[in-house]
Amino acid sequence: MQAIGLIMLSMVSFSIHAQQTYCNPLNIDYTYMVYNAYNDLSYRSGADPAVVSFRGEYYMFVTRSMGYWHSKDLLHWQFIAPEKWYFQGSNAPAAFNYKDSVLYVMGDPSGSMSVLYTDDPKKGDWKAVPGILNDLQDPALFIDDDGKTYLYWGSSNVFPIRGRELNKNDRFKPLSARVDSLFYLDMSKHGWERFGENHADTVLGGYMEGPWMTKHNGKYYLQYGAPGTEFNVYGDGAYVSNKPLGPFQYMPNNPFSYKPGGFMNGAGHGSTVVGPGGKYWHFASMAMPVNVNWERRLCMYATYFDKDGLMYSDTYFGDYPHFAPATGERSGKFTGWMLLSYNKPVKASGYRESYTAKNVTDENAKTFWLAPENNDQQWVEIDLQHLSEVRAIQINYNDYKSGMYGRIKNLYHRYIVEGSVEGKSWFTIVDKSRNFQDVPNDYVALADAVKTRYVRFKNIHCPTPHLSISDIRVFGKGNGKPPVKVQQFTINRKTDRRDAIIRWKAQSNAQGYNVIWGIAPDKLYSSWMVYGNNELDLKALNRDQEYYFTIEAFNEHGVGERTGIIKIE
Repeated sequence: MQAIGLIMLSMVSFSIHAQQTYCNPLNIDYTYMVYNAYNDLSYRSGADPAVVSFRGEYYMFVTRSMGYWHSKDLLHWQFIAPEKWYFQGSNAPAAFNYKDSVLYVMGDPSGSMSVLYTDDPKKGDWKAVPGILNDLQDPALFIDDDGKTYLYWGSSNVFPIRGRELNKNDRFKPLSARVDSLFYLDMSKHGWERFGENHADTVLGGYMEGPWMTKHNGKYYLQYGAPGTEFNVYGDGAYVSNKPLGPFQYMPNNPFSYKPGGFMNGAGHGSTVVGPGGKYWHFASMAMPVNVNWERRLCMYATYFDKDGLMYSDTYFGDYPHFAPATGERSGKFTGWMLLSYNKPVKASGYRESYTAKNVTDENAKTFWLAPENNDQQWVEIDLQHLSEVRAIQINYNDYKSGMYGRIKNLYHRYIVEGSVEGKSWFTIVDKSRNFQDVPNDYVALADAVKTRYVRFKNIHCPTPHLSISDIRVFGKGNGKPPVKVQQFTINRKTDRRDAIIRWKAQSNAQGYNVIWGIAPDKLYSSWMVYGNNELDLKALNRDQEYYFTIEAFNEHGVGERTGIIKIE
């Protein structure tokens, strides 16, 4: 065993290389919020992303972030603090690339709306068209191929998504009457639009918000988020039309962007952009309500249009490593790297209160480890229990009583991740000891696979007052066998056809299960990752739609065979 350790020690070139993969939540330097500081609780958040392509590069505008981000590949993002300061209070922003300028609109439910524009977004010398529209929340700007300009907006549990045509040649003044009936929530038919965690709140109505328009093959896809940004079931649906202002038809596979299970949940209030190689990507908000309900992160998923014109995002294994946008044919696809660290034994330098180290392997973004001090003597050690092939590591920091607000300069995280075959001699897997970047959800894919049993995180510098980590996630492949096909898989659609109880026989060697469903055997576009249970109360169905279901088990060694497809009327 020592010989193996020495071989591994000689291969210490394991840190970052030309990154070919990514892992949700996205690892950007999220801004600390400057509003809604409930009981003086600070939190960082990114939500409501509006991503546009401009001159072959990309810009991402995010709620109340005091600026925006730029990328050349939809993978590496750099924050831009613009010269003209219009962005501090921007809420649920909209953006659009028109001719040789980026246009930007920020919502304001209590005041006027201005259209901003620049031909140099890297510099950020924004100019403003004086505000001429009022009382808009969650706006979306769309300019058609013929130059006609449209505005969509709405965020309410009462009112619909609305729209109207604008005159872009005359200060974006309204050119048509307001269309008040593009579409409403219809919770009596659409189970996924119901409010609450797992759509379980039957008192309050869900929210419809965050419209975004995408035109594809001559059809108009008006997207919207529901039922609430703080819930695991926050997702995006779409209505489709042959005209920009309708009439619109509900897409039967809604929600098309949906990630209710797994480590971090939610895939709502997003935007869709054409990325490298002409492939569509959907960016959205994930819920992480630890400090306050509005604590969120960002995610992205490869998005497609099938032969029948249905739009869908691939959220399968949605917070495991996937191939990055600029990787050709495999972009957006699941790498097959499994989670090696789930519920594995953990030791640490200590902990405070009830926030023990076992929380770093529980696949729950809402729990966390709190170190006794924030210094370079703090560590966490995970026993993978078997010699395993490690391919990537994700460190997810938590903001425990940080007391930090706004855009703070010169934040950075430093740490080292070590490996050991036998738990005695250690070699470096990831070296971030000289890192100068703020990396709250740091994902590092290794240039070469590393075989190790033990993984140890050693803190060097954490920019928050307390060292707190929600999860340390280790990805790769175990050396055993995947689970067998799931047995006794049943779906019982309830009298309320929006709901179904799904059950199966638990397997001792399974980490979890993917319940997979869709509106046809070749349209199984939705999935729910279930840990620690052999039952799912699914409340996201459309009342008048038939469905097809299958299930698979998975563990650190791979994914088992899917069951035969079951149809439910």
